[in-house]
Amino acid sequence: MSKLTDVPKRILIGRALRSDKLGETLLPKRIALPVFASDPLSSVAYAPGEVLLVLSAAGVSAYHFSPWIALAVVVLMFTVVASYRQNVHAYPSGGGDYEVATTNLGPKAGLTVASALLVDYVLTVAVSISSGVENLGSAIPFVVEHKTICAIAAIVLLTLMNLRGVKESGKLFAIPTYLFVAGVFIMITWGAFRGLVLGDTMHAPTSGYEIKAEHEGLAGFALVFLLLRAFSSGCAALTGVEAISNGVPAFRKPKSKNAATTLAMMGLLAVTMFCGIIGLAMATDVKMAENPAKDLINNGVPVGSSFVQDPVISQVAAAVFGDGTFFFVVLAAATALVLFLAANTAYNGFPLLGSILAQDRYLPRQLHTRGDRLAFSNGIVLLAGAAILLVWIYGADSTRLIQLYIVGVFVSFTLSQTGMVRHWNRHLRTEKDPAKRRHMVRSRAINTFGAFFTGLVLVVVLATKFTHGAWVALLGMVIFYGTMTAIRRHYDRVAEEIAADETPSDETIRPSRVHSIVLVSKLHRPTLRALAYAKLIRSDRLEALSISVDPAETKALKDDWERRGIDIPLKILDSPYREVTRPVIDYVKSLRRESPRDVVSVYIPEYVVGHWYEHLLHNQSALRLKGRLLFTPGVMVTSVPYQLESSEAAKKRARKRAEWNAPGSVRRGPVERRPKEPSGKS
Repeated sequence: MSKLTDVPKRILIGRALRSDKLGETLLPKRIALPVFASDPLSSVAYAPGEVLLVLSAAGVSAYHFSPWIALAVVVLMFTVVASYRQNVHAYPSGGGDYEVATTNLGPKAGLTVASALLVDYVLTVAVSISSGVENLGSAIPFVVEHKTICAIAAIVLLTLMNLRGVKESGKLFAIPTYLFVAGVFIMITWGAFRGLVLGDTMHAPTSGYEIKAEHEGLAGFALVFLLLRAFSSGCAALTGVEAISNGVPAFRKPKSKNAATTLAMMGLLAVTMFCGIIGLAMATDVKMAENPAKDLINNGVPVGSSFVQDPVISQVAAAVFGDGTFFFVVLAAATALVLFLAANTAYNGFPLLGSILAQDRYLPRQLHTRGDRLAFSNGIVLLAGAAILLVWIYGADSTRLIQLYIVGVFVSFTLSQTGMVRHWNRHLRTEKDPAKRRHMVRSRAINTFGAFFTGLVLVVVLATKFTHGAWVALLGMVIFYGTMTAIRRHYDRVAEEIAADETPSDETIRPSRVHSIVLVSKLHRPTLRALAYAKLIRSDRLEALSISVDPAETKALKDDWERRGIDIPLKILDSPYREVTRPVIDYVKSLRRESPRDVVSVYIPEYVVGHWYEHLLHNQSALRLKGRLLFTPGVMVTSVPYQLESSEAAKKRARKRAEWNAPGSVRRGPVERRPKEPSGKS
């Protein structure tokens, strides 16, 4: 089995890395930016369109509110970035929002944040991949016709790239991400030059269309609700900001400084591109509609179901560069590719957070294990599986998936910033240095404003998106919370049961006697080896045990036993129903009942084979028996192996792969203990 799986793994994800090579996988800022910030950077490809789609419900006249909505998103982005710069300096160990909330607000708040982030990371993959497939589908009809399969294939490919390691995947993602950023900036600069300097009039492909308003003449509360809904859709531009604070350990030293610098770069690039695209969309008269087939009017008639509504960024690029020009094609290709790669933010955030939660016993310990390439492979695979399930359920429809989006991230934003306020309050009570106190007061003011603003946005998002699908995200958070609580309860219960007592207990008191049993089916070399080994242990009582299912074979065994003069008594149990396991279990239990203070030691001869298919032909009864004996108190089970020739051949093959770790080997990466601050009351 090892031979069958080693080669494919080596081809797909590369040669395993030693644990002491972990430092070589750390990221410089130029690679960390596309790795951790590809999600917020790429969201400018669809966030402006989401704003215009919502506003279109009130007609073209509502479009003049879009600059003000963009301004509100910019203020929110700068607030969140400034707040998280405080986080990465105060908590550089990689716990991010989870650690901040747990330390300052308690375990329940921390678990709520973790649940929100895990759900949001899964949605990030589903939304980004689905959106990328739809953008690619506008040029390749086959992709649209099979978009669910194509989206799943893209997730699988992205998963394999991440299993090769963070540094390698970062290099792959850097080029398209920087190409996309450069393309957008060139488009904004050239568009501004044409409009402001040359005085050209640029027209988007939909500039001549009209929008049939679903609700004309909105005013008062209805208009405010529409604007708030448009603002909440535009807030999709902020998703992924928290990934940098969760990924501080992946940065090169000085980790906190590099992470804070990357955060600032990401925020500046994202808001510039977002505002530039909104501005050019207004200047080129872009039209968007939630139901374009009916609501977009061309020459007095609806455009019909055959019309394909291109994203805002594509329409703006067509107006600025010209439809089909070189720059238009390059930007369109970079946009589609970067939307696929935006999911990489989640591929770096989810496994790292899962590892921390596993270390704190809220998730299975396997998620804390590093794989062949020093990435958290189990977390990567779990994320991919959840995203594939979501894409399959929603048919890779980004319009439906995006309604589930951003709820979780604003839950984590709000609780994290609230936790930071308590963090500064606690330190201010003991800090005497005036300069440090001034710095803490300034940081507390930033986090206080961040907590208020993100909390307000969370209320807006819940109010405007709950019935449109946000309830699914909340349900996912509840499921994660309940599951992690149950896992922690299980681990705590097991830890309590196996904890060593200070006073002598039954486990530490020496048993009065050891009753050893060697299981015998036939008298062959494996049996003789097991008998010799059992005699070496020098038990208080030693006997051989055989189950009679065939009288002729049993008689032959007795005769052979007597002929060889074996000085170990042979006990034979009849099994009229031809069972082997049950008579052995019943006999062992009867011995335990007769002498509860005795330990029963069972020796089982086993073949060691060298090929995977041979495992199917041998040792099945032994496996079943061992599985049953595990649940019998006071019973020790010892396997006595006997190596067949095929196992020797396997040993030689193994020597050739001495540097290659067999699949399933437990690899625990260098664990950096995260110092926990004492949670004081504020």
